[in-house]
Amino acid sequence: MLASLASRLRTEARECNERRLLVLSGVPSATREAAATALDAADVPRGATTVVGPGSILDCERLPVRDSGALLGRTRTAVVYDAHAACDPNALGRMVGAVDGGGLLVLLTPPLGEWSDRRDDFDEGLAVPPADVSAVTGNFRWRLVATLRAHPGIAIVDVDEGTVERDGLTDPAPRRPRGPPEPPTDHRFPAETYEACRTADQVSAVHALEALAASDHALVVEADRGRGKSSAAGLAAGALAADGADVLVVAPAYRNAAEAFARAAELLDTTGDLTGRDSDADPRLLETATGSVRFERAVDATDLPGDPDAVIVDEAAALPVSTLDSFLAAPAVAFATTIHGYEGAGRGFSVRFRDRLAESEHEVVEVPLSEPIRYAGGDPVEVWAFRALLLDAGPPVDPLVTDARTDSVTYRALDPADLLADEHLLREAFGLLVLAHYRTEPADLARLLDAPNVAARALVHDGHVVSVALLAREGDLSAATRAHMYDGGRVAGNMLPDVLTTQLRDEAAGAPVGWRVLRIATHHAARSRGLGSRLLDDIRTEFADSVDWLGVGYGATPDLLRFWAANGYEPVHLSTTRNDRSGEYSVLMLDPCSADGRALADRHASQFLARVGGVLADPLADCDPDVARATLAASERAVDPDLPDWAWRQVASAAFGPGLFDMAPGPYRDLAVAAFPDGVAADLSVRQQRLLVLKALQGRPWDAVADRLDYHSTAETMRAFGDVIEPLVDRFGTEAAHEEADRYR
Repeated sequence: MLASLASRLRTEARECNERRLLVLSGVPSATREAAATALDAADVPRGATTVVGPGSILDCERLPVRDSGALLGRTRTAVVYDAHAACDPNALGRMVGAVDGGGLLVLLTPPLGEWSDRRDDFDEGLAVPPADVSAVTGNFRWRLVATLRAHPGIAIVDVDEGTVERDGLTDPAPRRPRGPPEPPTDHRFPAETYEACRTADQVSAVHALEALAASDHALVVEADRGRGKSSAAGLAAGALAADGADVLVVAPAYRNAAEAFARAAELLDTTGDLTGRDSDADPRLLETATGSVRFERAVDATDLPGDPDAVIVDEAAALPVSTLDSFLAAPAVAFATTIHGYEGAGRGFSVRFRDRLAESEHEVVEVPLSEPIRYAGGDPVEVWAFRALLLDAGPPVDPLVTDARTDSVTYRALDPADLLADEHLLREAFGLLVLAHYRTEPADLARLLDAPNVAARALVHDGHVVSVALLAREGDLSAATRAHMYDGGRVAGNMLPDVLTTQLRDEAAGAPVGWRVLRIATHHAARSRGLGSRLLDDIRTEFADSVDWLGVGYGATPDLLRFWAANGYEPVHLSTTRNDRSGEYSVLMLDPCSADGRALADRHASQFLARVGGVLADPLADCDPDVARATLAASERAVDPDLPDWAWRQVASAAFGPGLFDMAPGPYRDLAVAAFPDGVAADLSVRQQRLLVLKALQGRPWDAVADRLDYHSTAETMRAFGDVIEPLVDRFGTEAAHEEADRYR
């Protein structure tokens, strides 16, 4: 029975160049034996099979679930996911994309009727203290099972009972084999470049990428996963290098760009232009007689090392706007981005970065790819994965929310039961959350539906989600847990208490309870109308009487700092290391709701101002001065510089007379920290504020400050700095300071 079904599934998949999904449910040992039987009957070679999960099922490649990312960019005839120990949504998404046309995805599960009631290793990660795994629900798997039972191309076999619930056969019409695409009649790249293309879409994309040979061009290559955008980028990079260009390829990590490098290397091998490479297995540098293709992580390449002739940004949707913006300084640039994928959403890229791109000096060209490379269009397994993991979830279309205003929306909770009952509501809410963060992924869907410490709230306009926030409950930790954390132990899901306890040495920080805003997003068609602030106000109204604080942590930018400060949140910490993926320093902010929350916020906000001057002078010496000044301005606490008379005489003399800053830099740092929360810095120009940060707080050399702020000379920079210090002496100075200043007025 099983052998016959597996054989028929594989035959049908081959005939139409699609994939099929075979679900084997039952006890672990039985499903594993059944998987071996099915793959043998389907004539799948062991060398073309990967098993993901614990233990060894077959004599083939095996990957632990945590290493499923190794499948990215690879093609396998069959992938077996042993999900008995852990049903990881991210791993499932990676596996779907790795199966080739004519292949099988085999999913091993407990009995489907019981699966949502069981708890596994993935659920353990959703159990955030003080809750335990018993508080985790099974909503994600309940919905997953429902999609398995509803979509075509999915066979379900109950191995324990020996019955076929669904045969998964679709009896599709035969597809005509796809012939080689025609090359363009006029092309700059070598003919071999187009001979390597697999689809007409890919030919069009590579042809458009020829524009990178000239300056002032920017291309956006958008596609669902598996359409060959990375391959097109790699072919173009190789052709450009053969023509003498230095091409810099950047991505969040090398694995994101591995396919591009593989295709570039293949092309240069074919044309005979490859003169050197790092290695066959990991060629991060490809050299030709006069050009090269080289890789850098995006976070390390924002200053365009080596002055490349062209930059290709792969998986651009996974990068923040500030990082993407830096690549517009290149002579020519291409952004390859995934529209629907767990590593970033093309729509988010469009909304967040499109305006910057349009305002640049580059001529912008859009290059869409829709035809799959490895399997036929309309493949049922891809259609199922998009729905099951919400890879194609999006916000409501613009006309439905264009008229949304603060007085037209309704605040509501998005409880898991409501989301499960209303697929439309779930897709709109999750689609907005995808836009809120560059790294939203399928695991976040499970977190939304199952995690005991997660809640979602939204503003709805005429039944459509126009603004949404994802919240995480943190704190309320026992004394033993707080002591464990203080001694260096990790406690999952309590980011704010963890940082305040482990890094800032406050063992009591985990006792108060609060809600941290994980994500917040407003529909792009309804922004700048106060909807985000209205949502935060409603959240505060709902929770203020039941928690001690509201908080947030995010990659700091001046605009975001101003937004959160305007909504009552105050900075308590600025990280001293950059986020590996975003390249930004993170800021933590609190909005107290109770006496205990106020005490927590007071001591950490005050300590932050007391230590931030020293931090900016050392680990944060490279922090963007606009981020530094916005962070300081977000605090409204009065800071007394408390300088001794000798220090005031030094400062006043440097501001009004012949004194020199270099004789005593410390007092200026204290004065600068006081100036921003006080508001006196707000009366300075933006250039003057930057000067105050760069010199007084970060201690950068005079010539570097002059270059950064476009002063004509070091002497002019010093005079300008004295002008900046004058109002600070007037505002904070003691009698000794004023006496010194009056000597030179």
